[in-house]
Amino acid sequence: MVNALKVLSGGSAGPPIEGFEVGYVDRDGAEFRLPLVNAWAVRFEDAAPVRALKSYKGQSHLPGLWWSATAGGHVGYESWLERDHVMLMDFDPSVVGISSQPFWLFWRSEAGKAVSHAPDYFARREDGTAVVIDCRPADRRKPRDVAKFEATRTACAQVGWEFRLVGAPDAIVVRNVRWLAGYRHPRHRLERVASELLAAFAEPRPLLDGAASVGDEIAVLPVLFHLLWTHELAVDMSVPLHTEVAVSAGVTGGC
Repeated sequence: MVNALKVLSGGSAGPPIEGFEVGYVDRDGAEFRLPLVNAWAVRFEDAAPVRALKSYKGQSHLPGLWWSATAGGHVGYESWLERDHVMLMDFDPSVVGISSQPFWLFWRSEAGKAVSHAPDYFARREDGTAVVIDCRPADRRKPRDVAKFEATRTACAQVGWEFRLVGAPDAIVVRNVRWLAGYRHPRHRLERVASELLAAFAEPRPLLDGAASVGDEIAVLPVLFHLLWTHELAVDMSVPLHTEVAVSAGVTGGC
């Protein structure tokens, strides 16, 4: 983040909670820095990334942009692990907003040294609660990084946000969601076909059998996969998707 950050008092008297401060950038490019106690009301799901994605020859990880059906735009990732987790958040029906690199968290160590950390993601749920996510494989968590993650967990708890430090997600779930993600765009929702599919699967039945009952599978399956993505229809995501998997009316849920 650029050094010059606008400091907002937000009407707060005294120091920030436990010395934590937050720096962020809004969608217009304006930069802010404020005490953590005032950060609970900020819509970080709409914030711009505080760090730019870096891409260079020979790098060990692959950054990119994920088009999010939830956010209606691109959300950055810095590794395939991050890509998988932003995809899973996009698939989560309880999530209504997602941003990457949403803010800098500033604090001082016990020795008085200035420390900062930018979490990987901020997600807003439909009920207004929030979760802050850091992605790091379990075998790559160095003591210095773990200390930052734990400080971030403490900061999040003080403003009522959940904090998650996540590693590799379930491989079968990821493969299933990755397939459905190919049909996440609203263009795959054809209302007539969607209505017939919802009726066809009012009672659980095999995937291909229900699709065939509506029409040509080539035309019907993309709509079916879109309805599975939107959770209007449901399958057991813990087993690989296949033609005989039972599809039923959707259920709500989320992280």
